[in-house]
Amino acid sequence: MNAAQRNRHAALLKATGFEDGPALTVKSSEGALPQGREINFGWLAGTILTGLTSFMLMAAALQVSFRGEDTFSTPYEALAIEVPEMAPADPTSLVSKTRRLKPVTETVSDRQVIEASIRETVDGVARIRSQPFTRIEATLATAATALSADIPTYDPVALLARNEPMRTDAADLVNTDIYGADVEGEVTVRTAALPLTATPHRAINDALAAQFVRLSVEGAYTADETVLMGYAAAGDVGALRELEIIGPEENSTSVAENVTVMPKSLPGQTVNQTRTERIVTIHEETPLADELVRNGFTQPMVTAVTRAMRNVFPDPVLSAGMRLRILFGPQRGSDTLIPYRMSIYNDTTHRVTVALTDSGQYVLGIEPPTITFPEEDTEEVNVANLPTIYRSIWETGRKHDLDDSTIDRIAAMFAYDVDLTRRVSPGDTMTILLSGTAGDSDRDLLYVSLKLGNTVRELFRFRTDDGVVDFYNSEGETGKQFLVRRPLEGGGTLRSRYGYRYHPVYGNYSLHSGIDLAARTGTPIYAGGDGVIERAQWLSGYGRYVEIRHANGYATAYGHMSAIADGITPGTTVTQGQVIGYVGSTGLSTGPHLHYEIKINGNTVDPLAVKLPRANALPQQYQAAFDNTVTQIRALIARDASPDITIAAAN
Repeated sequence: MNAAQRNRHAALLKATGFEDGPALTVKSSEGALPQGREINFGWLAGTILTGLTSFMLMAAALQVSFRGEDTFSTPYEALAIEVPEMAPADPTSLVSKTRRLKPVTETVSDRQVIEASIRETVDGVARIRSQPFTRIEATLATAATALSADIPTYDPVALLARNEPMRTDAADLVNTDIYGADVEGEVTVRTAALPLTATPHRAINDALAAQFVRLSVEGAYTADETVLMGYAAAGDVGALRELEIIGPEENSTSVAENVTVMPKSLPGQTVNQTRTERIVTIHEETPLADELVRNGFTQPMVTAVTRAMRNVFPDPVLSAGMRLRILFGPQRGSDTLIPYRMSIYNDTTHRVTVALTDSGQYVLGIEPPTITFPEEDTEEVNVANLPTIYRSIWETGRKHDLDDSTIDRIAAMFAYDVDLTRRVSPGDTMTILLSGTAGDSDRDLLYVSLKLGNTVRELFRFRTDDGVVDFYNSEGETGKQFLVRRPLEGGGTLRSRYGYRYHPVYGNYSLHSGIDLAARTGTPIYAGGDGVIERAQWLSGYGRYVEIRHANGYATAYGHMSAIADGITPGTTVTQGQVIGYVGSTGLSTGPHLHYEIKINGNTVDPLAVKLPRANALPQQYQAAFDNTVTQIRALIARDASPDITIAAAN
């Protein structure tokens, strides 16, 4: 650019309002405030520091958010240096905001050893000896902890396959023939013929007879002429009425079958609502590590907790009367609750508290907010995060030191009659009777009952003469159902129920004649029960379709299969649990799922609600022996943990 061009360019810039300015300088001509092109190092440094501070705060906040941490410190007040005093909120105030209360349920965890006198015959000699039994009465767990984190995946068909009758020898039979009185040690009963010449001693004389009559008559009548006999009161005739049809204006009660009672979900659950607190009372001297494992601590957690408090609480054994106060909270990416805080109390006196930090370490903390300890153990219930019945059975069983094979069999026995994928309800309980004590390695399960809502299901162990051992209800029927309600691997996910609905393809309101269980394409489908294949073909909107005819007018149908299993043709006999096809989306379908129907005499019914018959029943020839076994087991269940009176003892 020559001089003329530079002058022309400068003239154009000047005409548009631009002009050359002075260079930047750090010297201020008018006091401390910078003017024009002047720079103040203080202001420049402040601007740079503000930017750096903002950047660091934003980076830290993003890091905490990505790691799933709620706070930079600990997740609860347990590690605070000092706890601020907070005035209690006025319950009548409309301005103050309080934390929503969580429902609290009493927890029962009772394991007792029962000593009973058992009568047996060995080599023709009758003997009476004392035999121990273990009775467990517990509420089903309402919090899923690490205790049940590694349980087998729920698969209803696999559970049913594992619930096969057992075979035992007569020598392995657990004797429950209870003698009428308690004895110490072992007593041999010997019978001998009574000589005809032996005259029995006179047991009653005239004086004893007169005394008996006097004691019987005295007090039989009073001056008030109280009615002692079991007759209706003379002036209360209105309380009696003939049998007749109850009118609509009169109250009547009935028990509804196939009705599930679900807890009410509380709206607006917050993060804090996912935390639950458990109170555990120690009834006998117990190692601290064992008690922590029973309450959801893993072995690494137990090691970290004991290491953190060894200088404050070095005793590894908990005495009777001590209490544990455990706070559970959610774990990122899992439905398993982990211990956030654990406090040990000597009755009501605080001894030590250990809490979990955001870095995953257990450290000492201060005493949590004071509470009034209830007489019975309690646990807060998070109704939005209750475990399934299946997981709750495993959690409860492991908490009471049951081996995994026994827990698996308990779950399998109830899988026919109970939807184990349903959420457990607070107050549901389980009662178990085992032979032997906790130290025995060959304990047998004798009885199990499951109380869900107002329904109690009982199963009793019984052995037939051919050596087959199975579990029956009080009517002598096995827990096995005639048909399976969700016949595919894993049980599937219920997407559509039986009944009238808006059709997703046709767009009209019509009857859905079955249930839709969603699963991945290729998931095995099993026969719902023993039967004969009626159809195995493509059927209009059902796509690849299989229909099985069962006994007594029952039939099941399976639609939308991706493929029918090899060998499944009309006339083929199949057994319950046999693979008949694979999940797909053929026909009129919006996604891979199984359409499952149950028909009775050609009419469809709700597969999840219909009352199905039992598969097997005890032969009539064993009914008397089974009734005697039921009576004996019920007597053991109701028996006191300590013997009442000893009337005989071995020399």
